[in-house]
Amino acid sequence: MDYIEKVLEKLKDLARKLIEALMGPEAEPEPELIPIPVHDRSRRR
Repeated sequence: MDYIEKVLEKLKDLARKLIEALMGPEAEPEPELIPIPVHDRSRRR
């Protein structure tokens, strides 16, 4: 049984590495956008 557990653990590790190689590392949360004030020139006229 111990041998099977070791094989399964190695398969999980290989699957994780394969997924990371194909899709990139684990997704990081996207940074929150900071609003930038823009002067609307049509209002001045």
